[in-house]
Amino acid sequence: MQGKKTSESRTVMADIVLPPDTNYHGTIFGGNVMAYIDKVASITAMRHCRRQVVTASSDSLDFLSPIHTGEAILLEGYVSWTHNTSMEIYVKVEAENLLTGERRLTSQAYLTFVALDDNGKPANVPPILPETEEERWNYKTAAGRFEIRNRRRSIAKERRKQ
Repeated sequence: MQGKKTSESRTVMADIVLPPDTNYHGTIFGGNVMAYIDKVASITAMRHCRRQVVTASSDSLDFLSPIHTGEAILLEGYVSWTHNTSMEIYVKVEAENLLTGERRLTSQAYLTFVALDDNGKPANVPPILPETEEERWNYKTAAGRFEIRNRRRSIAKERRKQ
């Protein structure tokens, strides 16, 4: 299967944070940020493999800074690594002060998606061809995250047996 460049599936999304999107601190609900991240990652994964996908895991979501009412939430996702039927997606979230143009990193996450065939079974995905320095770093460090995910999944399976 021929590889695909990261830019072929890169997904960018922007929205304005309004009062109904926020908590009593005037900052966006964390659950809303999580939903945005999952949407961006889903689109990214489907663009890469051109198949239906399911979210298999969310490795980490680090909230670094809040996003306030009136700011824009900016999300960017790309495929950072692929395995046989799975894709690791990196999503970066920024806030933008729309009056000054100042941007800051607010959160980042790694998610894993599995491609599905027409029968709902895992399907092979094309390899990823990273293009930028950041993409190459995420690609090089992905095997370690893959091992951690597999260990975490094994522990969860053992717990279910108890």
